[in-house]
Amino acid sequence: MIATFVELGRRLRAVEPGDGIVAEACRENPWFTPAEVCRALRSLADDMLEARKLELWLSRYPQLPVAEPCDVAVVMAGNIPAVGFFDLLCVLASGHRALVKPSSKDSVTMRFIVRTLLDIDPGTRVAFYDGGRVDAAIATGSDNANRYFRSQFGDIPSLLRGNRHSAAVLAGDESDEELQGLSDDIFAYSGLGCRNVSLIFLPRGSQLRLPRPADLNPKYLNNYRQTRALAAMCGREATDTGFAVLCRERDFPRELSCINYDFYDSTDEVRDFLSARDNELQCVVTRAIEHPRRAGFGRAQHPSLADMPDDRDVPAFLGGIKPAHSNTDRHHSL
Repeated sequence: MIATFVELGRRLRAVEPGDGIVAEACRENPWFTPAEVCRALRSLADDMLEARKLELWLSRYPQLPVAEPCDVAVVMAGNIPAVGFFDLLCVLASGHRALVKPSSKDSVTMRFIVRTLLDIDPGTRVAFYDGGRVDAAIATGSDNANRYFRSQFGDIPSLLRGNRHSAAVLAGDESDEELQGLSDDIFAYSGLGCRNVSLIFLPRGSQLRLPRPADLNPKYLNNYRQTRALAAMCGREATDTGFAVLCRERDFPRELSCINYDFYDSTDEVRDFLSARDNELQCVVTRAIEHPRRAGFGRAQHPSLADMPDDRDVPAFLGGIKPAHSNTDRHHSL
């Protein structure tokens, strides 16, 4: 499988903004841009699909590949391009069979990836899921979708994910380069990812400086104008940066283009807040504190193989499941 993944990475790096698959993905989901589709695919290739990285990652799981392969449904989100790929990678690397259900907002890129895997190796254990019984499930979506997942997959081993948010903790002496990286952590993919920073902590007495992103999706800009107008109508105290609305509030914002921030007197109070909200937290961009899901500035949207969504060890989960149903009960399609 490692050779297959490495070749997949080579082909993903070759995708260009003018390619038909990119245009089709952007037509399916207008929140995507050609540059962001290519960025997402190249990030997968660079951060997950290099031979040495795969070898080191899999060496931590001597129980893989499993002796008894299962059918695992992988129900994917569609907020950013190819966001469900890591789960697919984990299922295939563990020796199970992946039955993929792409989001209707991101079916183009995921179908392209599945077709490419099968072109590289027709024996790859992957197909598309269209219902039927499975042995286990990994499903990602909104909190509302998560409730549906619990009813659908509640009687089998499952990893079910809902909404998550990310934060940044500044030391107050960040360089221009680090702040530029923070801007990318906030605005990459229009801020739609669970790893996009939406809450910032600063030392009391410091000032929040955010560089303007180089390229913003027109749909994001429309959302920002609506958020700005709504804040003004409601008399909400806010700062307009020209590309986002900054609000002093110690909570994760509800609006896409709103960035919340607050000041701290000691890093202990920030740690206490993050610990209390851990079930809502995806990652923390910082060098000011230690955190188990810490990301460097500019790296929030470049997760490595070790960055497990929701801090759940996916390969370990997959290594512990067993077949539960007859093959005759399963339905899938290519």
